[in-house]
Amino acid sequence: MNPEPSFDLVGLGRRACSDLDNVFKSVDPAQLEILSQELVAARRIVCYGVGREGLMMEAIAMRLMHAGFQSYVVGEMVTPPVDPGDVFFASAGPGHFPTIETLLKVAREAGGRTVIVTAQPGRAAQMPVDVVIYLPAQTMVDVAAGLSVLTMGTHYEAALLLFGDLLILRLLELTHQKREDMYTRYTNMK
Repeated sequence: MNPEPSFDLVGLGRRACSDLDNVFKSVDPAQLEILSQELVAARRIVCYGVGREGLMMEAIAMRLMHAGFQSYVVGEMVTPPVDPGDVFFASAGPGHFPTIETLLKVAREAGGRTVIVTAQPGRAAQMPVDVVIYLPAQTMVDVAAGLSVLTMGTHYEAALLLFGDLLILRLLELTHQKREDMYTRYTNMK
């Protein structure tokens, strides 16, 4: 079956990439540096996100591990408790999720630092968080703003994944590693 001729895959793909380009033209580079410093100083990093944001945070946690950091994901059997010296690193694109607020409280009460990446910094700052990182992308709560051709929260989720990989590049610089060093930590249990 042939696709409908009115569907412009190439044009929409270009528009989606342009929409992501606009995020990175708008993000303050200091945000990446602040986040990098928090993670370099961390003993362990525990990551979390809701829904598809959670999948992006799992991918970031994996890359953190590949970069030599002790990183974990909330809900996994091997995730240790957050303790002093640890960072609870979460994503809340729309600015607030009750689950994330609860986990922020738990992490903070345990003596950990709390960091949130969000597209709604005003809402996120109302939670018990030490650092708010602003990623200016469309989420489900502001889809009417028309920042992206992408549906629902995909613009934010894709930007989060890309931001996470750019974060890893900066962390490699700060820890004096080469990209090739990451392969030494890649699984051999396939």
